Amino acid sequence: MRGLDIGVAATVAGFFGLAVMAGPDEVKLPESYQTTFVNYVSVDHYDRKRVRKMWVNPEAHDTAISGESLPDGTVLIMEDWDALQDADGNLMFDDDGRMIADKMTGSRFVMEKNATWSTDNEDWDYAWYVADGSPRPEANFEGCFSCHAYRTDRDYTFTYWKYVSDAAR
Repeated sequence: MRGLDIGVAATVAGFFGLAVMAGPDEVKLPESYQTTFVNYVSVDHYDRKRVRKMWVNPEAHDTAISGESLPDGTVLIMEDWDALQDADGNLMFDDDGRMIADKMTGSRFVMEKNATWSTDNEDWDYAWYVADGSPRPEANFEGCFSCHAYRTDRDYTFTYWKYVSDAAR
């Protein structure tokens, strides 16, 4: 009977245009994002010998305005890469002094904003994907929600909000 109740509630919510609860199964890893999305920044994590590459979908990137909430439909992706090391385990750097991304660890984190969703972080939800592009089994997203909750002033984001703000200067 519970399944029927959930189905009825979802139908009613959809019919009346009410917000529906999201879930990581709703947040997809877009195909070909590495060739169609904008790689707006890479972040060096020396302590973990890791580079994080950040991506945003072009539709959101083209319409994001500094100081305003990010547009509905914004998709942000964060990839974890092991940094290149020499034979002794020392980090190697490019000519700009940045760590060199060597091998993707397989972890890809996606956050998506959808006005029809209702989550603890307003319209944002999260997903975690592994190397083959499938969702990470038994992933826990409480850390995503709690960490991003401290960024309400930046529409629950870290690097992209700052990127848009800095680009407006």
